[in-house]
Amino acid sequence: MIRVRIPYHLQVLAHLEREIMVNVEGKVTVGEIINTIEQNHPVLLGTIRNRDDGKRRPFLRFFTCGEDVTLEGFEFRLPEPVLNGEEPFRIIGGMAGG
Repeated sequence: MIRVRIPYHLQVLAHLEREIMVNVEGKVTVGEIINTIEQNHPVLLGTIRNRDDGKRRPFLRFFTCGEDVTLEGFEFRLPEPVLNGEEPFRIIGGMAGG
């Protein structure tokens, strides 16, 4: 089971706690985690990535082990601490403005 922390606005939308658990079969990538979240919580479909082109929504970032892996892409394989539950995979809502 992979621990995933989601931003507050998505917690409220889907009536979820701050941290959810997802079970990903096969290779564990950023894309597979998002696939699983969208399958388990259909209300979040299109909130993390665009339904039309599959690209990440603006102002959402992905972090593992304190590192920003957003630009690594959806095929980025998650590190061992995330796989064994020591560290969560974090989806963070970015801030805009000054």
